Amino acid sequence: QVQLVESGGGLVQAGDSLRLSCAASGLTFSRHVMAWFRQAPGKEREFVAVVGWSGDNPVYQPTVKGRFTISRDNDKNTVYLQMTSLKPEDTAVYFCAGRNNIVRVTYPSGYDYWGQGTQVTVSS
Repeated sequence: QVQLVESGGGLVQAGDSLRLSCAASGLTFSRHVMAWFRQAPGKEREFVAVVGWSGDNPVYQPTVKGRFTISRDNDKNTVYLQMTSLKPEDTAVYFCAGRNNIVRVTYPSGYDYWGQGTQVTVSS
């Protein structure tokens, strides 16, 4: 039914850029808050960024603010995470998530749908 499929992860060097994509299907995409989370080995899932229905009012985790940009294309049912100035501590599996609500939240339990994740590895 509802599917979120991430892509674009890979192995890069510190300072490089990478763009993640999340293709959604089976939902009214433009009526879902979309977010990115990440999880490093041995750590809890961590909020990265969230954006409103029309691409409005993005919120970022403080350590990525100014480096990452979340955006969405409702015609393509796709949300993106443009990552620049990558650091080794950004290494994690990155997940996209959807919330059937207008309110943007930053905790994982607020989200209804999840992708399988895409690995981002940043070497030093």
